[in-house]
Amino acid sequence: MARTALPTVLRHHLAALRMLLVFTVITGLAYPLLVTGIAQAVLPGQANGSLLTADGRPVASRLLGQNFTLPRARGGRPDPAWFQPRPSAAGYDPGKSGASNLGPNNPALTAAIRARRAAVAAFDGVPPAAVPADAVTAGGSGLDPDISPAYAYEQAGRVARARRLSPARVRALVGRHVQGRQLGFLGQPRVNVVVLNRALAGQGRPVR
Repeated sequence: MARTALPTVLRHHLAALRMLLVFTVITGLAYPLLVTGIAQAVLPGQANGSLLTADGRPVASRLLGQNFTLPRARGGRPDPAWFQPRPSAAGYDPGKSGASNLGPNNPALTAAIRARRAAVAAFDGVPPAAVPADAVTAGGSGLDPDISPAYAYEQAGRVARARRLSPARVRALVGRHVQGRQLGFLGQPRVNVVVLNRALAGQGRPVR
């Protein structure tokens, strides 16, 4: 007895279903497992979030900036014993990444920059003219861990005073953490504040 051929529409649907299953296995299972395996073998640190550890436990990521402030009981103000990041419209909250979206001619942005410049100058003990641009302007992501070498060096004196260290020692620490342009020509020289502060931890006797 001859087999009855399946209707054309049904055969097309079955072929599409087989293709769906095949590509689900390839792109949804095999490819992610392959890429994950290669990443773990070749670049395990980056694959796991570029984590920084202290006493064997993760404390931060090189990729995410964070605030370095005094405890809330002491007002939650910026802690003078640590290098400070650039301003953040997101408060360095990874769940709220974003910028203020204020244009360069917006009066609110202009006023905020003037206020930040005065506050940074007073906090770091430098003239307002010495405050670099990235100290008063927020990054596009609100999570930028990098500042300019100029801003890092500008903070060195304040950090040295707060930790009872010599300014030369703190400036030398900054110098060791200046990163050049990517591939030699992309971007600008930078200092990762999170990494710099991790290297600073335990040095000196912070004034409290």
